[in-house]
Amino acid sequence: MPSELLTDHPEIERYIDALWMEKGLSENTLTSYRRDLRQFNDWLGREHGSTVTRADRSVLQSFLGVRLQQGRSARSTARFMSCVRGFYHYLLREGRITIDPTLDVDSPKLGRPLPKSLSEAEVDRLLQAPELADALEFRDRTMLELLYACGLRVSELTSLQMGQLSLNQGVVRVFGKGSKERLVPMGEEALLWLQRYFAGPRAQLLGGKPCDAVFPSRRGRQMTRQTFWYRIKIYARRAGIQRELSPHTLRHAFATHLLNHGADLRVVQLLLGHSDLTTTQIYTHVARQRMQELHAQHHPRG
Repeated sequence: MPSELLTDHPEIERYIDALWMEKGLSENTLTSYRRDLRQFNDWLGREHGSTVTRADRSVLQSFLGVRLQQGRSARSTARFMSCVRGFYHYLLREGRITIDPTLDVDSPKLGRPLPKSLSEAEVDRLLQAPELADALEFRDRTMLELLYACGLRVSELTSLQMGQLSLNQGVVRVFGKGSKERLVPMGEEALLWLQRYFAGPRAQLLGGKPCDAVFPSRRGRQMTRQTFWYRIKIYARRAGIQRELSPHTLRHAFATHLLNHGADLRVVQLLLGHSDLTTTQIYTHVARQRMQELHAQHHPRG
């Protein structure tokens, strides 16, 4: 479907304008939707002498077959179906068609990718990688301990302010996505590292400058998540961890290791700050996969 064949259609442009007005979608998303609909419209014109407003279920299924022959991925086709469903729902709503051609046309099933995690031994090596004689690296060790102990997002960690910590209660007040607040217990180990960090290394970093950030940069400002993630990669290399890390790797490890040790799924959901339990359920697959690996490795008939 060469791009030079893409032609305009008034209903497509009206739909894209409506998406921009009603949903505020990004320019990249709108461009992708426009391209998908124009490709479908061009194909209809070439193969059937028709347009998107006159398509029926059978020609839509034929077009999906063409995409399959061209080697389009299931994810790409699922995106196309999401786009075209929205388009025909819009045309129905506006009274421009009477039958939705997407009815009873299934989108491809997408397997949910398992989050990348670390083994408990790898986490231990990562935690021990910073050199504690250096105040900056002591700060990083404390951050890693808190990140792993609480399952925080990196952005939640780097934005922590002093008023969000209660060392007496051993909890951290976290403001997550959508400014949702949750209280997360730190655990004895992370609490101990915070106490040691506040007893000296943090003051060394600040050099007398005022700063409310729990983990300030060398310049006495709030650290960016990109800076901290860059430093995590340095420690991963020191720890001999070869796999590619993502900003959520320690958060995934936190959830997976809790479940491996028998934690309740709803408790993990609360600790992670997930609004929907189905988001947390992905970790049960990770934990189950790990149990299967252990069974195969250690059971005499594995």
